[in-house]
Amino acid sequence: MSHPDSVAPDDPVRLKAALEECPELRALVGHVRDFAQMMTNPEGHRLDDWIAAATADQLPDLCSFARGLRHDHAAVSAGLTLPHSSGAVEGTVNKIKMLKRQMLGRANFDLLRIRVLHAL
Repeated sequence: MSHPDSVAPDDPVRLKAALEECPELRALVGHVRDFAQMMTNPEGHRLDDWIAAATADQLPDLCSFARGLRHDHAAVSAGLTLPHSSGAVEGTVNKIKMLKRQMLGRANFDLLRIRVLHAL
């Protein structure tokens, strides 16, 4: 599950041995690496081919994941293609929710508002 550049020295040997024993695992590793490549580079145009290849191997969990991608195809394709990211907004929302949880039952809305404004 780690990036290939950051594995321990003996991990490739153990991974190779495991892949030789289990063809399903070998197929899964290939699909996961291909999907990771699509995520790190703007390669949303490969999504349909990846979904078709992933479902062709009949791996139950991978088929379920591919079905979910197909269900929300437009959003996934946009996420893998467009340079825009909602990461900053998601981080701010997460921070506000954390402050709200901390203050639950302790103070009123005015104090929560002040904490949120000072935290951002």
